[in-house]
Amino acid sequence: MGESVTRDVGVRFEGLEPPSKACDDPECPWHGHLKVRGGLTVGRVIKLRAKKLAIIEKEYLVYVRKYKRYEKRRSRIHARVPPCVSLGLGDNVLIGETRPLAKSVSWVVLGVLKKGGQ
Repeated sequence: MGESVTRDVGVRFEGLEPPSKACDDPECPWHGHLKVRGGLTVGRVIKLRAKKLAIIEKEYLVYVRKYKRYEKRRSRIHARVPPCVSLGLGDNVLIGETRPLAKSVSWVVLGVLKKGGQ
């Protein structure tokens, strides 16, 4: 088996580096053929489901005009985890939008920005 080449996924983000581990997964943005297009977002890992699936929670603020205050809201995003990226609960990760990979999965984890404390 030859050495694995890391592709340039076209994402410039402070603190994001290509994974040091190599993988042979075709649906990996770094070592496979999966293209990252559309949105980028940062969230926190709250659940690690099947081998290659994580649930990311993103918190944001919404202004409520009636009360002249902001309220916290959150959304959960299902994202695919390539084998070359190692995750843990509570990690802050960068995820990128991609083509639909499953019924509810259209995002892929690009890397860990900050390790969580669980």
